[in-house]
Amino acid sequence: MIETEVDSRFEDAVAFLQALIRVPSENPPGDCAEAADQIAELYQWLGFTVEHHPVPDPFVRQYGMRSATNLVVRRTFGDGSGPTIALSSHADVVPPGEGWNMDPYAGQIQGQSIYGRGANDAKGDLATYAFALKALEADAEARGANGTVELHISFDEAVGGFIGPQWLLGQGLSAPDYAICAGFVSAVTTAHNGCLHLEVVVRGRSAHAAVPEAGRDALEAATPILAALYAERKRLADVTSAEPGIGAAKLTVGTIAGGLHTNVVPDRVVMRIDRRLIPEETPEAVEEGLTALVLAAAGEQEGIEVECRRVMLAGAMRPVAGVDRLVEPIRAHAEAVLGEAVPVTGAPVYTSARHYAAAGVPTVLYGASAHITGETDTHAADEYLRLDHLRTATTVVALALADLLGARRD
Repeated sequence: MIETEVDSRFEDAVAFLQALIRVPSENPPGDCAEAADQIAELYQWLGFTVEHHPVPDPFVRQYGMRSATNLVVRRTFGDGSGPTIALSSHADVVPPGEGWNMDPYAGQIQGQSIYGRGANDAKGDLATYAFALKALEADAEARGANGTVELHISFDEAVGGFIGPQWLLGQGLSAPDYAICAGFVSAVTTAHNGCLHLEVVVRGRSAHAAVPEAGRDALEAATPILAALYAERKRLADVTSAEPGIGAAKLTVGTIAGGLHTNVVPDRVVMRIDRRLIPEETPEAVEEGLTALVLAAAGEQEGIEVECRRVMLAGAMRPVAGVDRLVEPIRAHAEAVLGEAVPVTGAPVYTSARHYAAAGVPTVLYGASAHITGETDTHAADEYLRLDHLRTATTVVALALADLLGARRD
């Protein structure tokens, strides 16, 4: 039985996740080709054949990274005439930051959880999908499974998935019938937000603080822009999605930097804005509207220039026709394993899963992670993954794969 296979290999799955956590794959700076080679060796250790698909340098640098290689594992069952199912997760992680109580790259187990950068987002799902496939290999062949399972390992989630999943699909390196992407253990996610990252640069002219009137204060010029942005944040509270679990559109001024010294009138201020799009919004229209808002708030000020530059624009994901064929086995097995109702819902995040859906592939998010609004902040210090979530997600994904590939039950 698949459940028995998952249980018998669970210690190996935990050790595999520990090894993944110990491979630094920070993005930024996004120099991830070496990490891809190291992670490929871990998959080869499990007995998988790994394809390496390096992304050409101009495309990598276009998206603010230094190097990236996509990895693909393919396993065909029967004569391969059944569906092709992609299991997709990213291996890049945000930098650890400060405040950790343990080594962020040790993969330390404490209590019933494993700690480390990427444990919850989303190296846990790299382990989930690898060992779901191992369990399927041991059980489903004899039960008539027919089709192909692919593991897609990418390194560009932090910059929008354009040189990961989108590249694999656009270059014809994969053409799945279904996609299961890194997600949450207690929900089947069929929709998520989009995201605009906009950089606003306000330029003035420096002067000595003793004669500030001789300069053009970029920070003063930025003040009405900030006021307009925070007023827009309040307005967006009423811009809500009909998709369950999405909620309202959001706006955050994530960073602001500028000035030369305490006694110098600041000549330049740079702000980075994160604008979350609900699925009903058009990404280009949101970008145009936010840019217009910034420029209108700045107004015409002598000696002041304001520039808006897109850093990233990622569309939202909505359910694709045929997704129910994917949802139902995952939900049924998740409810059986968890012993509770598992909703089909949206999530207030953006992910690379949208690239599969945009290509017409029925796509869901399902994996080992705790929900983004739940018990763990994936980007905070002491990031962790509950071991029972790893076991549950591995079992659910393996059972759903068996159903989708037509494997006979006991």
